[in-house]
Amino acid sequence: MWALYDDLINSIPEDLTALECMLGVSWTLVRSERGIGIAKTIKGGKKGSGLDNVTGMPLKRLAGYAKSWNMLEASLGQAALNSAFNHPSEVLTITGKPVNSSSDSEGANAFKLLEPEIYGKKVAVIGHFPEVELLQEKCELSILERDPQGKDYPDPACEYLLPEQDFVFITGTAFTNKTMPRLLELAQKAKVILVGPSVPISNLLFKYGVDYLASFVVLDPKLIWEAGQIGKKMDILKQGGQMVCIQR
Repeated sequence: MWALYDDLINSIPEDLTALECMLGVSWTLVRSERGIGIAKTIKGGKKGSGLDNVTGMPLKRLAGYAKSWNMLEASLGQAALNSAFNHPSEVLTITGKPVNSSSDSEGANAFKLLEPEIYGKKVAVIGHFPEVELLQEKCELSILERDPQGKDYPDPACEYLLPEQDFVFITGTAFTNKTMPRLLELAQKAKVILVGPSVPISNLLFKYGVDYLASFVVLDPKLIWEAGQIGKKMDILKQGGQMVCIQR
């Protein structure tokens, strides 16, 4: 179950350092020589922390905390992972195209981009994304959520629903809470899209059955850091960076 995490962690260069970290209300940020990585701040899990002074820690070591069962530690670890991967040069390496800032915040929205393909199909979404319920007008939609609202399914329903789907959208927080390996296993017959700033932009994920990486690249570190400090939620995606959607 740890192979996915170990592949990502082991590919981080040894010479990168966690220069600055912020455990924010909504988002956790880690800055390294590569740039800023973002992950959703998740609470709960195992009590107690093994972390002392994070600043100055080798980035690879901090990224190892993505495997922690203390969810605040895991949030820091996931942000450290993304600090290594989610930057313009990585996107250029994978796609051959540069990342340019765009005023169109929906330009790389995976739900919008794949809308023509999912029409009339069975579609499951792990995580209640903003306005995701609007997709039910176009497909046979199932939304799975740890804290269900409306007609959402509780997340244990994944064991029953995912093997039957044509498309499965998975929130990047599934890395942090450790459900990602099992979700990918259950969705192996579907087209899989990983969605959100917590998703690492690494082509290593494609070998685990992922078809699309829909994540976020920071282009203005100062603006993103300020947004994290004041606790902005989804608005953080509309400033200081660019959403990207990369197909396998």
